[in-house]
Amino acid sequence: MSELYSKHAAKYDSMIQTNIYNAMYDFPSMTALIGDVTGLDIVDLGCGSGVYAQYFIDNNAAQVTCIDASPEMIDIVQTKLGARVISQGLAVIEAGSADRVISALMIHYLADLNALCADVSRILKQGGEFVFSTHHPFADFNDSASDNYFQRELITDMWNTVGEPVKVQFYRRALSEITTALTDNGLMISALTEGQVLEQAKTICEKTYHFLSTKPNFLFIKAVKV
Repeated sequence: MSELYSKHAAKYDSMIQTNIYNAMYDFPSMTALIGDVTGLDIVDLGCGSGVYAQYFIDNNAAQVTCIDASPEMIDIVQTKLGARVISQGLAVIEAGSADRVISALMIHYLADLNALCADVSRILKQGGEFVFSTHHPFADFNDSASDNYFQRELITDMWNTVGEPVKVQFYRRALSEITTALTDNGLMISALTEGQVLEQAKTICEKTYHFLSTKPNFLFIKAVKV
């Protein structure tokens, strides 16, 4: 796990609530796809510092379960939200109990998407939805060592999210690998978008706004358990 989500957890939490990539691109694109959460049982998979969990609580979700590989992130969520959320592992969640599983910018850290989608399918109710965002399949292709779009690759990059360069590793994979993992586990894709950055991002950094407005960077998918 990158130090971005452990050593720098508190600073990361502060930055993502106002930065362009998270607050003005991922968050509005995801919430548009998620829709109404009133009365729903939601699992926030890769919950980070609880930005989405807070949104679900504020919008009257019945129950929010937070899961993250970083103890530091879970500590932040518990400090912020306390008993309003449940924190536990994916394996112990009851089968067929969740109305929605939400995962924002997390799945690209996993090598095995099939195993993840099998777990998501297990815990979703029939007709329940898996809504997630991830790196766009073309976004990291310039960093490919193989020059083979269809070959999954572990990419090492330096991100400046918290005001200093921090090493991060993630997987670059083809769109077909993502869609196959879903459909092989009974999850039918009902929506797929590339999102839209908010125009107000232009006032923070016009260069970044132009980049995100003209080149695909994230992918947003909704899949239904059939």
